[in-house]
Amino acid sequence: MRAMDVLDIGRYFASLLLVGGLLGVAWLAARRFGVPGVLPGTAQKRLSVVETLMIGPRHKLFLLRRDGVEHLLLVGPNGASVVENGIPAQQRADETQLTLAPETAA
Repeated sequence: MRAMDVLDIGRYFASLLLVGGLLGVAWLAARRFGVPGVLPGTAQKRLSVVETLMIGPRHKLFLLRRDGVEHLLLVGPNGASVVENGIPAQQRADETQLTLAPETAA
């Protein structure tokens, strides 16, 4: 094997490691900052669990939100049942954007 062949193989592997490292950094950045559509599961979700409450040793209430409507479910060992559905969703404090008008001097 000639010295030039060894250098070419070394450059090939160094380039491969560099490209792999750059792809890894891009993947971590997309995962960290939640770029929608880049990674599976990072797009806007339509369904979320708003709140849960244990009401007994084997029963739990779930408040689910889907498309701006909330549903209350009771889950136990015998299955799940809808307690109430079609509840208008309330915006939480961290979801609302408050804009304050500057005070006017009198």
